[in-house]
Amino acid sequence: MSRVGQKVISLPDKVSINVGAGGEVTVEGPKGKLQWQLPQGISIDQEESAVEVKRENDQRQLRALHGTARSLINNMVEGVTNGFAKELEIQGVGFRAAVKGDKLDLSLGKSHPILHPIPSEVTVTVTENTKIKVEGVNKQVVGQFAAEVRNYYPPEPYKGKGVRYVGEYVRRKAGKSVQK
Repeated sequence: MSRVGQKVISLPDKVSINVGAGGEVTVEGPKGKLQWQLPQGISIDQEESAVEVKRENDQRQLRALHGTARSLINNMVEGVTNGFAKELEIQGVGFRAAVKGDKLDLSLGKSHPILHPIPSEVTVTVTENTKIKVEGVNKQVVGQFAAEVRNYYPPEPYKGKGVRYVGEYVRRKAGKSVQK
């Protein structure tokens, strides 16, 4: 049995889960509303403030989806109550970021500025021209946007320049040494 799939999801106050006839899961809370389609063979048992994810049988495919479905529903509940955030920092001389309308303007030492579109589910704030905070209710969208921004200039090991997550450790390498 899946250990993750067997855990019960506790619902905070002001959060409601509705399951449609076709397996459409809708989670509503103070921060917003999220929807997701349950896979075939996975069902939800809901009590007052607890939700349990069940599977029809022990087929390999359903065993694999059991824990995944439970984690995704738990992330939806957490997203509509607290939200998710990723923080990025830019290091390098002349490197900066700014929000211009619905695009993130990045100057990362290239010959042109990079204009990255901001999804509608995400809010982006830039402080000190080098600190980017990405917030939203959908964990996947927040993480994907942060990963795309980081991918434009990942931190390099020699000078440490680039876009990195706050708290990310970049292992530094020694440069060339002069031989005599």
